[in-house]
Amino acid sequence: MTDAQGPKQPLAASAGAAPMVEPVPGAPPRNQWWSVWDQFKTHRGALLGLGFFVFALLFVYIGPLVWMIDPQFIDIRARNSGPTLAHPMGTDQLGRDTLARMMAGGQTSIAVGLTAMALALVLGTLIGLVAGYFRRLDGILMRMTDLFLAMPLLPLLLVIIMLFRDHLRITFGPEGGIFILIVFVIGVTSWMQTARVVRGDLLALKEREFVLAARSIGTPPHLMILRHILPNVMSPIMVSATLGIANAIITESALSFLGLGFPSDFPTWGRLLFDATDWLQQNPERVIWPGLAISLTVLSVNYIGDGLRDAMDPRIRGR
Repeated sequence: MTDAQGPKQPLAASAGAAPMVEPVPGAPPRNQWWSVWDQFKTHRGALLGLGFFVFALLFVYIGPLVWMIDPQFIDIRARNSGPTLAHPMGTDQLGRDTLARMMAGGQTSIAVGLTAMALALVLGTLIGLVAGYFRRLDGILMRMTDLFLAMPLLPLLLVIIMLFRDHLRITFGPEGGIFILIVFVIGVTSWMQTARVVRGDLLALKEREFVLAARSIGTPPHLMILRHILPNVMSPIMVSATLGIANAIITESALSFLGLGFPSDFPTWGRLLFDATDWLQQNPERVIWPGLAISLTVLSVNYIGDGLRDAMDPRIRGR
């Protein structure tokens, strides 16, 4: 339809309005995870941490394929030797190669950290989601969380290990039993922070428009949590995962250092550190290698968590 002034034209953009941006033809949509990676790359400490953690994984899992020396092989003639070409990190009091034992110990320490973190993450996320979504259970679950937070962690770990260690060794063997026990104990005593963070984010998300709209059309609670809420709380969950690995490695090292972790013939970084303390005057480098591995691995994982927090938090992006 036209009027006296001619056909109607599209309204021009006002002076204060943002111009329309035409999409680039053929350009694929930008994935959210690529945006997180772009922001993660700007954090130098996180990149260094990621690089060292990848190096640590290659060292403990690929290294034994290159340095094919049995970590349990005893050479009495070379016992308590310093770094040499045959033994770059020296040997222990029985002549066992420290480099091979560092690789084998790293496999156990990192496996404990990853497995215990996964258990704590599942428990913390599940309890946080249930407590935040179902208000009737919120008080009970949060009081249980406060109870676990108030417990002294290390004495509790020692008591549980002393009570169940012998039974699990008989059932699953000396190595499998203590591995299951340590992972279980660390996992069930490390979920509280994740539960609190997930619950807090869920309480804020419950008042968002997309959640209210999904609830208004009768979406079941389990679908509401899985499709609408859980994807939006992945950021704090992933940050908790990285920090949980570091805490699990430190806890396992402390238990091994106290002599309540893995047996002496099953090396871990904490066990190597414990065994080296008796020979500190004669071979001080034996303390340096496992201590340095624990410190750098935990530091790298903490930097990765710091970078993920900055990359996945929209309030921090671009600063």
